[in-house]
Amino acid sequence: MSARENAQADARQAGVRVEEVLDRLAATGDRQVCEAAEELVRVLMDFYGAGLARIVDRLGEERLSVLLDDELVASLLALHDLHPEDVDTRIARALAAVREDVEVLGFDSSTGTLRLRSAPSTGCGCSGAAEGPSQAVEDALACFAPEVATVEMAPAEAPQPALLQIGTRPHTPVRVP
Repeated sequence: MSARENAQADARQAGVRVEEVLDRLAATGDRQVCEAAEELVRVLMDFYGAGLARIVDRLGEERLSVLLDDELVASLLALHDLHPEDVDTRIARALAAVREDVEVLGFDSSTGTLRLRSAPSTGCGCSGAAEGPSQAVEDALACFAPEVATVEMAPAEAPQPALLQIGTRPHTPVRVP
């Protein structure tokens, strides 16, 4: 595993661990402890967000742009509302990162729902069932566009068959010598 993959895995694992700790505290039933823990998380988020904002400001948009393909950096910038790209651009970046052939049908920012359609299959296209997004798509969207809460997959459009034109040819009389 590369250093980049390790950092991404560590970042995801850290998020999972924070949730687990908060859940354990909630399970104790001590409301004051839960509120204190949640406040601590908010204060730390504000602190790190302020530091990131200063870094972004000092780097400038041009130098920052080289970091936007990094899932961890993009995720942190989006989490702290510091990402310079709009959500549609980040959704496109996420889908390009996984290289799956899907079409964006639309994003509803009020619900966080992204509608995608799979590219037509090379088969007969008769199944018509819409499968869910791949784990790679969901992971990339979580990093690049955390505003996406759910992904709905529309069925792939059936490939249009090529039409074979059948008609009569003009009759040319054949002369026999």
